[in-house]
Amino acid sequence: MIYKIYEALIADTLIQEKVGSRIKFYEYPATGDVTGPYIIIDPLGPPIPGDYADNEPLTDEYLYQVEVWSKSLSDTGIIAKQIRKVLRKNLGIPQYGTGVDEWDQETAIYRDARRYRGKEYVEDA
Repeated sequence: MIYKIYEALIADTLIQEKVGSRIKFYEYPATGDVTGPYIIIDPLGPPIPGDYADNEPLTDEYLYQVEVWSKSLSDTGIIAKQIRKVLRKNLGIPQYGTGVDEWDQETAIYRDARRYRGKEYVEDA
């Protein structure tokens, strides 16, 4: 699923224009390296079996946190909203609960972290 999320984000023209290749997973940029917006895809746990039939799992459920780091409040908001739109429309993954919206005064970096929960049918249980 992490690759599907990555591919959906990298294919979006607005995200490509604003972020380019600065979409990472498991990897956070050093605060001094934030020269342009970054997107970080972070799984919050392994897939969990769900939606059973005949006592066999039909789906895996996923929980991801997708963060935007930027020195621009405007870019941070625009990119975070576009991520929400892309994940919902392209992958059927809605935003789940609240996340983090913060500004670090020392580094002047805005951070928007949102959680997304989705599921995918499994081939083999």
